[in-house]
Amino acid sequence: MSENEAEATDADDADAEGLQDGDFVELDYTLRTTDDDDVIDTTHESVAEEAGIADEENRDFTPRTIIVGDGHVFESVDESLRGSEVGDSDSVTVSPEEGFGDYDPEEVQTVSADKIPEDDRYPGATVQIDRQQGHIETIIGGRARVNFNHPLAGEELEYDYEIAAVVDDREQQAEGILGMHLQAVPDLWIETDEVDEEVTVEPDEDSETPEESLADGEAVDDEDAEPTTETQTVEKETLYIEATQQLTMNQQWMMGKTQIAQEITDKLGLDRVIVQEILDGGGMMGGMGGMMGGGMGGGDVEEALDDVDLDDVDLDADELAESLDE
Repeated sequence: MSENEAEATDADDADAEGLQDGDFVELDYTLRTTDDDDVIDTTHESVAEEAGIADEENRDFTPRTIIVGDGHVFESVDESLRGSEVGDSDSVTVSPEEGFGDYDPEEVQTVSADKIPEDDRYPGATVQIDRQQGHIETIIGGRARVNFNHPLAGEELEYDYEIAAVVDDREQQAEGILGMHLQAVPDLWIETDEVDEEVTVEPDEDSETPEESLADGEAVDDEDAEPTTETQTVEKETLYIEATQQLTMNQQWMMGKTQIAQEITDKLGLDRVIVQEILDGGGMMGGMGGMMGGGMGGGDVEEALDDVDLDDVDLDADELAESLDE
């Protein structure tokens, strides 16, 4: 690309109107198959009721927050969103290749029923076999016919959407990212904290090297040329997440919380994420429990310990030994 072409591209990006990659938006949508019009997912309660899926557990009928161009929707939907504005709507056809893949007959296999738990040995059951998920089509005697294709493999889909809002508030953006991973979003807030941290100070580039000092007949201290550390107070923009029982027991959170926290800090320009446990009654244990509940992107156990005045802690070794003997 020539310099003039690059400048023209930059100018086009600057003049681009409507939604662009990286924008947070709220979408109302319905996803259905085109062949039989089965509703797969929707944010409209009336559509869900008509389809008979309104009573499914954890179904949410509010607009979903997504990031344009981040793979949260099908690429053809992302393409439709670019340049759009709040209130715009569209109906996008999603091919099987872009959606859930073509149907592969070889993914339908006959396996021994012994590989399936007894409670799941019936047609329609979802099973996990050799780390592959599938559903049982038939089961006769000691053999089961299991389809390992995605349930929507080979289906052409229709994605109808309307842009409900652009999300600029960063706390709402954080809620949106968590909502992409979790069914229920815990309370969260953003604060700017002052934190003491050690920083490395490099030696002065203008100072003489040891060789130069020797040439001048001066005594040389090797430590003078080594980097040193010093404590500085810095500001860190922190997202606090309340560690509810529902959050800590969530399998997806337990497996992916580090990646989720990294995504939040990258997308929102934050310094760190701290998961804070709040215990009723307050006091030191409540504060310590919060800090030790899993500060990510900063790990602040040391800061919590720094707040403890050891002069106020009265430990009697003899009493402690006696209590342990008992």
